[in-house]
Amino acid sequence: MPNLECRMYEAPFPEVETAVMIQVKHLAELGAYVSLLEYNNIEGMILYSELSRRRIRSIPSLIKVGRQEPAVVLRVDHDKGYIDLSKRRVSHHDRRTCEDRYSKSKFVHSIMRHLAETFHLDLEPLYHRIAWPLYRTYGHAFDAFKLIVADPDAAILDSLTYDLTETGPDDQEVTKTLPAVTPEIKDALIKNIRRRMTPQPHKIRADIDMKCFQYDGVLHIQEAMRKAEAAGNKDCPVKIKLVAAPLYVLTTETLDKHQGISVLNNAIKACGETIEKHKGKLVVKEAPRAVSEREDRLFMDDIEKLKIANEEVDGDEDSEEDTGMGDVDLTKTGVGSQ
Repeated sequence: MPNLECRMYEAPFPEVETAVMIQVKHLAELGAYVSLLEYNNIEGMILYSELSRRRIRSIPSLIKVGRQEPAVVLRVDHDKGYIDLSKRRVSHHDRRTCEDRYSKSKFVHSIMRHLAETFHLDLEPLYHRIAWPLYRTYGHAFDAFKLIVADPDAAILDSLTYDLTETGPDDQEVTKTLPAVTPEIKDALIKNIRRRMTPQPHKIRADIDMKCFQYDGVLHIQEAMRKAEAAGNKDCPVKIKLVAAPLYVLTTETLDKHQGISVLNNAIKACGETIEKHKGKLVVKEAPRAVSEREDRLFMDDIEKLKIANEEVDGDEDSEEDTGMGDVDLTKTGVGSQ
């Protein structure tokens, strides 16, 4: 099996006064032992005096085993590998910067691990040849991946090279400069990056009750539905469907959730104004909101159940009990004696 363990950054240790993401492993007498998640889980320590600026009343309330959070690096002993950290010195800016960087780095790490597993390669050489050069050039490999998504034909990966030193027939060392990415690795890497980073559209849904008791009320409702769908646009097309009278559902899919909610609100307004002109009524049962794939699937299942229920014929529809007066002898009632 290839070695799939590796730090996320080229430097083997973090710099002093930078915030890093840690996970608390266990509590000791003087402090808490932690793992530095971005540096292949090397061990560090937070003294209890570095937990909070306030008076410490309860250690477990400030630090818990298993918790992941930022901590500032105080000291690094490169020879012994000791790292001292502080939780109380983490500012709001440090926290936001660290969490954002770690989120991106974790994504890059998952891409690189997948590549190593796919081609049965050790992870660290792939970092040396691909990820770390991208960090140096673009500030973060994640930003380079975004450019690859926007333009897969860009020469971002083609420009990466590495030096390979070999011993020749005359026992002389020869250094060759080789492409860091083979066509097979490039193809797999681009496909995985695009699959993981291409934004998925948000599904937005709203539920309304709509009624119109005019003689031609059905036509007015159809007109209102057309007005609702006309409120959509190319990026946010609106669809409206009958669930079970008088319940209707409006939906749209868009990359911009806020835009989708705004478009559905406009669609509901247009629909309501139209139906009210004909003395109808529209009531919003559920305001526009983003729904998950699971919620959408369950909702569609409910619609199918309602359709089936509406199509079913009542079991006693053809029974004799529904055929007027049944077996009553009209002559005995006086009706036919005239």
